[in-house]
Amino acid sequence: MLGFAWRGPLAALVVAASTAAAPVSGVDVAAGTAGVSSAAAGARTDTAAADTVVFSGGCFWGVQAVFQRVRGVEVATAGYAGGSAATASYGMTSTGRTGHAESVRVVYDPGRVSYGTLLRLFFTVVHDPTQKNRQGPDIGTQYRSAIWTTSPRQARLAHDFIARLERNGIFQRPIVTEVHPLDGFYPAETYHQDYLLHHPEQPYIAINDLPKVRALRRDFPDLWRTDPAPWRTTGPRPEP
Repeated sequence: MLGFAWRGPLAALVVAASTAAAPVSGVDVAAGTAGVSSAAAGARTDTAAADTVVFSGGCFWGVQAVFQRVRGVEVATAGYAGGSAATASYGMTSTGRTGHAESVRVVYDPGRVSYGTLLRLFFTVVHDPTQKNRQGPDIGTQYRSAIWTTSPRQARLAHDFIARLERNGIFQRPIVTEVHPLDGFYPAETYHQDYLLHHPEQPYIAINDLPKVRALRRDFPDLWRTDPAPWRTTGPRPEP
């Protein structure tokens, strides 16, 4: 897996509306995010059963590491989405020919963290949604940006959220994030789970993923959890 340096200013896009924010790359952040709040993306404060959504945003090590630290996330599992069970392995997915994207299944409590908040983190902390079939020098369709929804409501809110970002000119380039109904998620091999927790000093992690986790803690202190959410499988894991 090749690395890229995460661009920290993206995290500043979603500071609270009451917080003064300086322009980022010529964008008035405070004005630009008007109407892109969690409420606009279906925030809920009622206690409800756990819900699930799957995010693809480049290497799943970093995606998992961020969502594991979000208060209200109950499970964050690295895996594969977009292809068949027969080819759901790291070796085959890495060819870029299976249809899979490296992904993370997020099980969350809507009474503690809204779907809208997860979308905000995905678009501002987790990855760059303007890079098509890549994240930095990690190149291939397996690194594409995608949201795999588990209900029509999730899909509608995701499309609405992307449209708001585009209308407000948050990014200088078009957003290329795909939105699809989830038709299968396959947990990754055990050695990929909790990868950042087990290998915090590995160069790829130190350069690419730890900055994202630090940005989450710095810019979203109310969402930060000190104990990372576990990963969990619901079926057989593919062999390495």
